Amino acid sequence: MQALRTAATGMAAQQLNVQVISNNIANMNTVGFKRQRAEFQDLLYQTLERAGSQSSDQGTVVPTGLQIGAGVKAGSIYRITEQGVMTQTGNQLDVAIQGRGYLQVLMPSGEISYTRAGNLSLNDQGQLVTSDGYQIQPAIVIPPDAVDVSISKSGQVQVKQAGQNQPSVIGNLELATFINEGGLEAIGDNLFLESGASGAPTLSVPGVDGTGVLLQGYTEASNVEAVGEITALIVAQRAYEMNSKVITSADQMLSTANQVKS
Repeated sequence: MQALRTAATGMAAQQLNVQVISNNIANMNTVGFKRQRAEFQDLLYQTLERAGSQSSDQGTVVPTGLQIGAGVKAGSIYRITEQGVMTQTGNQLDVAIQGRGYLQVLMPSGEISYTRAGNLSLNDQGQLVTSDGYQIQPAIVIPPDAVDVSISKSGQVQVKQAGQNQPSVIGNLELATFINEGGLEAIGDNLFLESGASGAPTLSVPGVDGTGVLLQGYTEASNVEAVGEITALIVAQRAYEMNSKVITSADQMLSTANQVKS
């Protein structure tokens, strides 16, 4: 019976939906995390009677026809890139991106990745790095005698060194923007890679050409909303249960049909 296979696709789809929701909930406190949403598509239809076909010798046509759906499949898992809440940290090396854009990160392989997580620190050489020790690009090196670090909204990094009255500029952070941010490839550790769907990055000074600005001493919180995710989880659970009941009902109907034949 086709209902068994159709309901099975529904259960598999809702299982995927729950996996996406659980990942969102698990990352509620992940800096710069963007929640995801599973989207689905209906499968091919079995056409028993085609709409518009002739139904009599007088030229009348079938207005709607007969089509039976074969179930559902996963279409995509879409990343929602709306702004997260700004959280003050008190760390002068932390930066939050308010608006569009990603920080550039130099991977050990030499590849450039991108991140919204601005919880930064210094390594043993004074370089500005991520929490995993990956260097931020363009490279920023803080002098060992620096007593104060200032990062402007436009990404300009200034330091005040011991014995100096005026701060000096040591570099400028840049932001990368993409035509399709949802097309970036997530590789974990709050990092993304350019893909064929995302398009090539456009590098800009923060605050220029629609790029976001930087807020020193802040990080961007996850944009996961607990109430919305719990609601979506309940809906997914009920849909899974309903598909399970369809399978039970179809099995009972098959059992009844077998008994009639015997």
